[in-house]
Amino acid sequence: MFLAGLAGAVIVAAGGFWLLSSDGNASGMRPDDGEFVALGETIYAEQCASCHGRDRKGETNWREPLATGGMPAPPHDESGHTWHHPGQLLFDYTKHGGQALIGDRGKSNMPPFGDVLSDDEIWAVLSYIKSTWPTEIRTMHDQRNGS
Repeated sequence: MFLAGLAGAVIVAAGGFWLLSSDGNASGMRPDDGEFVALGETIYAEQCASCHGRDRKGETNWREPLATGGMPAPPHDESGHTWHHPGQLLFDYTKHGGQALIGDRGKSNMPPFGDVLSDDEIWAVLSYIKSTWPTEIRTMHDQRNGS
């Protein structure tokens, strides 16, 4: 029984190490992987730019609530708040949509992309976005992610 428990603990520890070893945090972001970033840039142009802007500057007056109760699409450059959030939260928000995460606390216009993009494609988009941030913003994002 003790050996089974020990084996389980080793498996959990190894899994945690694998998750953390990819980029220093428990996310699939790889902003220094040129091929992955290029894939993300292509997908961003096809799936995200119509709301968040080709230049990642978001919609006009993105801090002001819409008449419908939601918020305009925020920028994904350093002027926005994307970098304030952990990679896993950004992934979940993209995959499941904003409303799934916000619940009754508000209204989100962010649609889910889990049926449109694979997990790797979502991470590629997030990697592309992060790759465009200035070094100091990337460093702060890394620190917020525990790396």
